[in-house]
Amino acid sequence: MKDVTSKKLVSTIARILDDNKGKDIVILNVANVSVLSDYFVIVTANSTPQVKGLTENVKDKIKELFDRIPQGKENDAKNRWNLLDYGDVVVHIMHFEQRELYQIEKFWNHALKMDRETWEKESLEFAKYIDNSDNQNFIN
Repeated sequence: MKDVTSKKLVSTIARILDDNKGKDIVILNVANVSVLSDYFVIVTANSTPQVKGLTENVKDKIKELFDRIPQGKENDAKNRWNLLDYGDVVVHIMHFEQRELYQIEKFWNHALKMDRETWEKESLEFAKYIDNSDNQNFIN
């Protein structure tokens, strides 16, 4: 399963985040407005441990499913905003306070949003592989 489209990758990442209690998931198709990436995923976490847990779970599951690791990883000093850069997909996992403060979606408001129905359908084949029982300690 190493060859995967950007759309399938971003959809699977959204499913992983959703299955692990990530909130307010937004997928932006930035391919026509940026050379940085094809898609951005933005998700809210309720706590700093959840930011870390969501980040680790995405890294682990994408490695397991697609044998891909991030090309880059960043986080702020307090670990309240983590970024995973897969090249074609950039994942922003943000504590709710940072998400409200930086409002990434407003900055990229000219990008097209992918609706939930689309990403759920695109990632349906991987639903059985995404088990969030390992990371229950990061939910709160």
